[in-house]
Amino acid sequence: MNAPASARVDVAFPLQGHALPRDHRLALAQAVSQVLPWLADDPQAAVHPVKLVQGSVEPALLSARSRLVLRVARERAAELHGFAGSTLHVAGHEITLGQPQLRELLPHTTLYAYFVDAGEADEAGFLDAVGAELQQLDVSCHRVCGREQEWRGPQRALHGYSLMLHGLRAAAALRVLEHGLGAHRLMGCGVFVPHKSAAAVGD
Repeated sequence: MNAPASARVDVAFPLQGHALPRDHRLALAQAVSQVLPWLADDPQAAVHPVKLVQGSVEPALLSARSRLVLRVARERAAELHGFAGSTLHVAGHEITLGQPQLRELLPHTTLYAYFVDAGEADEAGFLDAVGAELQQLDVSCHRVCGREQEWRGPQRALHGYSLMLHGLRAAAALRVLEHGLGAHRLMGCGVFVPHKSAAAVGD
């Protein structure tokens, strides 16, 4: 039996521009929120970090595959077509948005988030907090904590970890995709995507 359609979708905009800072999440969230202020009123709306050319050079170059991806309620997705052609000013850099493409959220047995905000917690405390959130979502799975990181935040540096969840069933995977984990979703924190080696869940 096929999994039900998600209440949320990803809307992906091709980008025209040259570069962005590697730690661009706060500036990007601010730029997008200026154009789409209703995002801040939706606690589950999310802005994915833009994938940049790897390396240590600052600023980082955009690649042909760089996209601005917004995770929004399905009923809001059509509004975003009017966003095409807009130019965002992100930390002194300009990016112009192309025609968007809708991407369905599909359940996978394994999901991955590049960064989940841990607050002041160490790894053990972080995993405990994540476990409590997953329990609230009625999600049972294995958790693998990854690399410790810091991102620039609105008031302070954000401290967190990458996180992999595996052994998910379809309905649970959709709940994780729709809700995310932790805080600062508009900065890309706690936003999950299918892991590239995962197989789709069919039932």
